[in-house]
Amino acid sequence: MCDQCSGAMRDKFAPSRRSAMLLAAAALGTAFSGRAFAKETKAPPKPQNVLSPDAALKRLMDGNARYVDGVTRRHDFKHEREALAGGQNPFAAVLSCADSRIAPEYAFDTGRGDLFVCRVAGNFAGTETVASMEYAVAVLNAPLILVLGHDACGAVDATLKALKDDKPPPGHIPSLVDAIAPAAKSAMQQGGDALDKAIRQNVIDNVAKLKTAAPILNGAVEQGKLKIAGGIYRLSTGTVDLIAQG
Repeated sequence: MCDQCSGAMRDKFAPSRRSAMLLAAAALGTAFSGRAFAKETKAPPKPQNVLSPDAALKRLMDGNARYVDGVTRRHDFKHEREALAGGQNPFAAVLSCADSRIAPEYAFDTGRGDLFVCRVAGNFAGTETVASMEYAVAVLNAPLILVLGHDACGAVDATLKALKDDKPPPGHIPSLVDAIAPAAKSAMQQGGDALDKAIRQNVIDNVAKLKTAAPILNGAVEQGKLKIAGGIYRLSTGTVDLIAQG
């Protein structure tokens, strides 16, 4: 081949070679820059909260024992605020009654960022509460959910009275009655102390509801990543009696 033809051939293929080299360099650059700037997995703000479901329940009940005995720990709220500014990893989620005498953070002697708490009169799992618990489990990795009722619950008592008198309460309170009614009706059929039985049944029913909430909560339970339990808070002593576990 003559020098002129050879040069023409070089000119013909040179752009494609340069393009290939540029593309290869760009690909390598992207790979290395991606690796260099890849976001590292953040350590949990409270490493002590990374627990198994059983260990989380034990820690919760140990805290309640301290609360009952009046020997609660001193919590460093200043440093907890600083640690939690960028995230949270609670070791338990609690569905509690909104009663002013029930304060889960106190009852279990916990600090900031330890409990993810939803509170509603009658401690029942409505749609928003189920969604909140799903968030606690799927996003925050909470290994435990506790449904916490309490004795002498006004919401349950009001439901029993509304059913007996066949007279709905005023305002938006009937929405509470509708949610608690299944447990109240079951208790009324059993006889005896309907209020105590309804309070207990209401906790059991809502534990069952959360356990079967698909696909997030029931899936986590089946995989052994989540325990859902129920308890009754005793107003006179502060003791939490576990009544349903699984």
